[in-house]
Amino acid sequence: MERLVSTQHNPTFDPVGIIREKRDGRAWSPSQIHQLMENYVAGTFAEEQMAALLMAVVWRGMALDELAAWTEAMISSGRRIDLDALGQPTVDKHSTGGVGDKVSLVLVPLVASFGAAVPQMSGRGLGHTGGTLDKMDAIPGWRSDLSPDEVMRVLGEVGCLITAASSDLVPADHRLYALRDITATVESIPLIASSIMSKKVAEGTKSLLLDVKVGTGAFMTDLAEARTLAQRMIDVGEAHGVRTAAMLTTMDAPLGSAVGNALEVQEAIDVLSGAGPDDLRDLAVAEAEVMLDLVGIEGDPGVALRDGSALQRFEAMVQAQGGDPHAPLPLGRKLATVRADRSGVLRRLDARAVGMASFRLGAGRSRPGEQVSMTAGITCEVKPGQSVTTGQPILVLWGDDPSLIGSAEAALAGAIEVGDSPPSLPPPVLERLGC
Repeated sequence: MERLVSTQHNPTFDPVGIIREKRDGRAWSPSQIHQLMENYVAGTFAEEQMAALLMAVVWRGMALDELAAWTEAMISSGRRIDLDALGQPTVDKHSTGGVGDKVSLVLVPLVASFGAAVPQMSGRGLGHTGGTLDKMDAIPGWRSDLSPDEVMRVLGEVGCLITAASSDLVPADHRLYALRDITATVESIPLIASSIMSKKVAEGTKSLLLDVKVGTGAFMTDLAEARTLAQRMIDVGEAHGVRTAAMLTTMDAPLGSAVGNALEVQEAIDVLSGAGPDDLRDLAVAEAEVMLDLVGIEGDPGVALRDGSALQRFEAMVQAQGGDPHAPLPLGRKLATVRADRSGVLRRLDARAVGMASFRLGAGRSRPGEQVSMTAGITCEVKPGQSVTTGQPILVLWGDDPSLIGSAEAALAGAIEVGDSPPSLPPPVLERLGC
């Protein structure tokens, strides 16, 4: 199912020269890119030198052929998964992350219920956005650390999984991302695109949907920059033989009503049961339609939510990964309620502020490896565009540590705006790109 790629560094490699070339705005050749990545993995291209090179990329960028070669060099630093033995069309989805974004929990089993294999390899969250694995950890017994053999077994038996990427899958990215995090070089479209796409190509999927969030609660706040990132990732995917499409989706207010780990799992289960918030259900259906189109499968995702087939697939996936799909989730207790100070229409509910408040209640982490609370989070009792009356609950804060209430409420200062007229709300899907 996999192959290991060995690297041999080139003793004639000139590390200072290759940094200088990018600093001065010259493009690298594919062979230069593979040499620098091989030497970096081998330890002969020092961390200080890579830090300087990354900053040069931030300022000078990469052409598409450079980006494709850079991504391929990252992939070649570790193993690749071969999913051909499954005998099924394979499709995955990646989201750039947002507040209340639990779409993957719905989408993975939903698409798999139509016969596609969905090998979702996800990560954990930092800052105000929670990671998919953090949410799934709320399910008693569920495991994210599957071996390669277990990955193939679960995909063969169930057709889908949500798992962590193993350390030998694109190991160069693990080092590069940690270095970018401490050198102010995260905000670079080529580096973001290669980080995301290297892992998706290495996991072996043949088709991919990118959900690029845009708005106050997203990593990308500018529509034009989000469009550029999406197109670059599409270009990289296509260059590596992965049929790739993208959707730019709005993230100015929390998605759904729940923000927090166990709270979001429960809301995803509600949608899989044919209920749940309209915005979450509609986005999951829209993205499922694109994923099915990518692999040439016809079907109505809305029906699969209503008839229980998607929920059954979710439960089978959880059970195959050691979890108990029927065990109670660790929901916390109500700590505080934020109420409307006047009657009118909720014009704004800032996604980032709600995410930060959830983070301060314990639902997120500020550094890798930090434990997060499964019980902490926020529920949005009212969404933008809906009417409220004085004293009506707008947000409910959940958790187990009352000492965190003040900090969470401080994060919500200015996050809520009630007015006399309804707001002009953006559509859930701003644009579609690619296949």
